[in-house]
Amino acid sequence: MNRNALRLRPAVFQASMLRRMTRVALAASLRAVACATVACATLAGAAPADMPTASEQPFLAQNRSVMNKMMTYMAIEPTGDVDRDFVAMMVPHHQGAVDMAVAYLRFGNNEKLRRLAQEIIVTQQQEIAAMRLAVGERLPPSMPSPTQATPPASYPSHGDGDVPH
Repeated sequence: MNRNALRLRPAVFQASMLRRMTRVALAASLRAVACATVACATLAGAAPADMPTASEQPFLAQNRSVMNKMMTYMAIEPTGDVDRDFVAMMVPHHQGAVDMAVAYLRFGNNEKLRRLAQEIIVTQQQEIAAMRLAVGERLPPSMPSPTQATPPASYPSHGDGDVPH
């Protein structure tokens, strides 16, 4: 076996493992969102069979948009740098949680869930910043925390610390 073939194997193995990790992370994210949706509905006093109502359609539409955006940005091309690839997948995942919480604040009424949504926004933004700093990315300029009036933020990490998220 020549030396070039030996050098390629770790890269191929890393790419294969990263693709597998991405599929596992996406599947886990979908399961978590499904469970969270049922849990939120139950805590709010609605049985899952009662969903969706006509008044809930704007919330569901915004959530679908957030989920589609999150899943798109989580499906990265491996770079060979596991640390950066991990952050590139996790930032959109955490930003998705922020955007879902913002959607809940726009449309939800349960005070306990509203407080939880506010906490999710703060903690997920802190974790996004910590991950970016851990791989040497610059943070975007500070902005006020999302409120009911703001639309979902944009996503990608993909190594560009200058892009607002």
